[in-house]
Amino acid sequence: MQRFKTIIVEDEPSPRKELEWLVGQTPQLEHAGTADSVEAARELIIARQPDLLLLDIQLKDGTAFDLLHHFPNPAFRIIFITAFGHHAIRAIRFGALDYLLKPLCHEEFSQAAERLQEQESAYQQRLELAREMALPGKPADPDDRICIPSVDSLHMIRLGDIVHLAGDGAYTSITLHPGKKITASRPLKHYESLLPPEQFIRPHQSWIVNRSRIAKYLKSGFLVMDDQSEIPVATRKRDHIIQLLSTYR
Repeated sequence: MQRFKTIIVEDEPSPRKELEWLVGQTPQLEHAGTADSVEAARELIIARQPDLLLLDIQLKDGTAFDLLHHFPNPAFRIIFITAFGHHAIRAIRFGALDYLLKPLCHEEFSQAAERLQEQESAYQQRLELAREMALPGKPADPDDRICIPSVDSLHMIRLGDIVHLAGDGAYTSITLHPGKKITASRPLKHYESLLPPEQFIRPHQSWIVNRSRIAKYLKSGFLVMDDQSEIPVATRKRDHIIQLLSTYR
């Protein structure tokens, strides 16, 4: 059984101790540290590289969302734990695995941990299929296909049909020609490692584009794609992107 490195972010002593006890009683989880503020949590996440955050929303120096803005494409999963229900919609946008209300129900906590294990097992199976479909070692061909897992489906996508990918927290929005969109259930950096680098470039931390779909580069610092969408190019990457485009055949 895989164990998930878990960081607890909670500023109240009583629920913090309860969470530490629950993590210790849950076979899937391994306690990797505890923080009681946004800044302490940020430093701990960078140092420990967790698989899971148990995250209170109201912290003494800010909110969980302030913390997550420091990690726009997180590799970790998130279970929000709060006394308030009105943050649920915003939590979902950040790709929450679950949203548990205080006082904690131990059975609900165990069920959330089981869902984490089930999702990871299913993801590993999809990843193996995706790696096979990516045809590593073979020159990129527009007709090659890649397997894109969404929440409830596996999409077999031609590389040549991908226009661009946009990171959205734990998810990635993939735009295809001629205008179809898929929300994939993995962060952008996952697809950066999966897609062939000779065909796909990352001009900005939140974007990956298909070089064959670029129509032009604007001196204002934007790539115009063949669907007329405009993708920002980070200032520090502009010279590199211009060089790549000038040598692309």
